[in-house]
Amino acid sequence: MATYLGTHGSRIQNYTTDPDNPNTGEVWYNEDTNTLKFQFTGAGAWATGGNLNTARSSLSAQNTGTQTAALAYGGYGASSDHLNETEQYNGTSWTEVNNLNTARNSNAGCGVQTAAITAGGVSPPNTSSVDCETWNGTNWTEVNNINVHSRNSAMAGAVPAAINFGGGPPVVDTTELWNGTNWTEVNDLTTARQGLGGCGTSTYAIAVGGRVPGSRLAITELWNGTNWTEVNDLNQLREKLVATGTYTSAIAFMGDVPPQTAATETWNGTNWTSVANMNTARENGGGAGTQTAALAFAGSVPPTSAATEEWNDPVITTRTIDTD
Repeated sequence: MATYLGTHGSRIQNYTTDPDNPNTGEVWYNEDTNTLKFQFTGAGAWATGGNLNTARSSLSAQNTGTQTAALAYGGYGASSDHLNETEQYNGTSWTEVNNLNTARNSNAGCGVQTAAITAGGVSPPNTSSVDCETWNGTNWTEVNNINVHSRNSAMAGAVPAAINFGGGPPVVDTTELWNGTNWTEVNDLTTARQGLGGCGTSTYAIAVGGRVPGSRLAITELWNGTNWTEVNDLNQLREKLVATGTYTSAIAFMGDVPPQTAATETWNGTNWTSVANMNTARENGGGAGTQTAALAFAGSVPPTSAATEEWNDPVITTRTIDTD
């Protein structure tokens, strides 16, 4: 039988305070609290974060920021079909900052908390838009429009290099690249669709899920800077989902199956794997971060939601055993 000494090369250590960076599997004794402790790594899980100030769905923010520095903007709210409110997340709470110039929902967007871009969507009076705005960390500025009216498209990349793809209705396969000044149409998606998720960069992006008239999709496509190529599908058909991360390491969550789903899947560059569900099923929300540290916020449960959830994989846990 293996012993702790044989496995770790040392006996259980005594400390007056817990070690700063214990190793996974390490056991130690805390003399001050008279407790035996050990640390282990568990599977990924969703935890509750701070609520948005304005509940909303159909907002732009699938890939804007990180788990601790995210941006939410636009959307469909309880008080208005078209919101211009912008909020920043600091890992704990959301703070309202300067509004979009054009209130809208179902727009696409990407970037980081201090430099973002949004385009398309639905603006009053419920018309598809080509308007585009950039965010510099303080204000939104109107810039050159996308070429094709678009709502429920997906966007990936950053400022000043972004890619916008898909959308509708009717569904389109259009792909456009942003060079910091203008949008240029490039090679189309393999499958035209709307309500899809997307993430990555302007040269290496991923498009996943969505809808065509009459059916939801599990299709995944990869963009290599020139063409889209269809690869392995999601495990679950869905639209109105969120995808965040990179071309080879992404996470997809929420969506409409129907009904709303809490299902979460991770992408390793080849296959999607089902992992732990979100705490609240929803669709048409926002997201940010990476495959191992993601953020989900807002969406329709229904009604519209202000809830935020944080995904961490792996989850490091410390257990305590009282020895009194």
